[in-house]
Amino acid sequence: MSATLPTAVPAASAAAPGRPRTYEVRTYGCQMNVHDSERLTGLLEGAGLVAYDGSGEGHADHADVVVFNTCAVRENADNKLYGNLGHLAPVKAANPGMQIAVGGCLAQKDRGEITRRAPWVDVVFGTHNIGSLPVLLERARVQEEAQVEILESLEVFPSTLPTKRESAYAAWVSISVGCNNTCTFCIVPALRGKEKDRRPGEILAEIEALVAEGVTEVTLLGQNVNSYGVEFGDRLAFGKLLRACGEIEGLERVRFTSPHPKDFTDDVIAAMAETPNVMPQLHMPLQSGSDKVLKDMRRSYRQEKYLGIIERVRAAMPEAAITTDIIVGFPGETEEDFLETMKVVERARFSGAFTFQYSKRPGTPAAVLEEQVPRDVVQDRYERLVALVNDIAWDENKRLVGSTLELLVAEGEGRKDAATHRLSGRARDNRLVHFTAVDEAGRPVDVRPGDMVGVEVTYAAPHHLVSDAPVRSVRRTRAGDAWELRTFAPDRGPEVMLGLPTVGAPAPLPESTGGCAL
Repeated sequence: MSATLPTAVPAASAAAPGRPRTYEVRTYGCQMNVHDSERLTGLLEGAGLVAYDGSGEGHADHADVVVFNTCAVRENADNKLYGNLGHLAPVKAANPGMQIAVGGCLAQKDRGEITRRAPWVDVVFGTHNIGSLPVLLERARVQEEAQVEILESLEVFPSTLPTKRESAYAAWVSISVGCNNTCTFCIVPALRGKEKDRRPGEILAEIEALVAEGVTEVTLLGQNVNSYGVEFGDRLAFGKLLRACGEIEGLERVRFTSPHPKDFTDDVIAAMAETPNVMPQLHMPLQSGSDKVLKDMRRSYRQEKYLGIIERVRAAMPEAAITTDIIVGFPGETEEDFLETMKVVERARFSGAFTFQYSKRPGTPAAVLEEQVPRDVVQDRYERLVALVNDIAWDENKRLVGSTLELLVAEGEGRKDAATHRLSGRARDNRLVHFTAVDEAGRPVDVRPGDMVGVEVTYAAPHHLVSDAPVRSVRRTRAGDAWELRTFAPDRGPEVMLGLPTVGAPAPLPESTGGCAL
């Protein structure tokens, strides 16, 4: 596979003589956007730009190119974007060579509105043409006017684009883009388009290439992963894909997000239970426990079907950790409806939940429904739900105190690690564990992101576990080697490859990962 990438964008006075132009990508929203930003970063570095770090002799106090990868699902997404653009307006006025680009779901939705409200923006591009960014930046520079390019459908699957992965030990792998569902609260199908599936061979080839570079964990990514195969007529394709991942030597952990309950079948549960490297973890959006509200949302399952899936997953994998997304205050939701949601939470025993207060999204059917729930009622229900979710998650975590867990050591997931002198890692069920990296004698243990450690849980909180006991085992891995090489061998050059990516990983997720809730 080959292609000609644009050369560096040589805007007249943006960069000081003798240094390359710099870029900064600011990401908002779901895992899809996080992964898209890895593509944008790869495209910009392939075009000759370097990441802005705000330091070093001769560097400006701003990036030469600032890209906003936006979300249209989160509340007040447009206000946040225009606020950020407003802050950059005087910076750009003082630096005429600087360029600003806006992409992602909000760009797909608002189109020309962005340049009307923020005429200092140089480029607006949509979800279907992220590969056009370098060309659009160059065109904006040459023509000295804003470039707006929004395609209505995907022309090239994003996996063919250059990618700069965020770390060396884990990676997102897209198996599909788009969504065929019609949930009344969600605008994603209108912005991402109908579902398009990659062929299994392409997906497995990408995973094998990642593993060859040291990656040990992959997360299969799609708006609705378990409807994978609909485009080429194989309803069992997702379970087959999970089993095929189990045949890849060196791939230790496989995760996926997010499935839709209406498409969740027993063959997928069997594949999860019978494939050793598929992790005992499931994130399955509930949205509401009320059958009436689910019907109003156009969610084609009901409470008992959802709980039945949970029961079958736990029967096959008793140790599975199950998380979810829940919306409170959907139009027409009564107190009785809300109590049905609370009942499901109590029965399902989620290890965590991303909870949202319903807010109108222009362009969605729910935005014009009558019986909008008063904000004070929504707030009250939200607080009661969060309290219940946290109590259950805490109880579930307390059960793990005294047990030994295998962790994939992570980078940057423990916000307080520097202060507590701990490291952090993810257990097989994806629970976050902070641990003290010392041996029985209290001496520091040499572990790297990507290595595996065994630790004993000594303390439980609602959202994490702690191990202050000595580390029980350390297994140095090829993923740790890859992290070390990337971190301490900066002269290797950028980790960017056209087509199949090299070493890579998802960045830490935003605090709420349920933005594009399915």
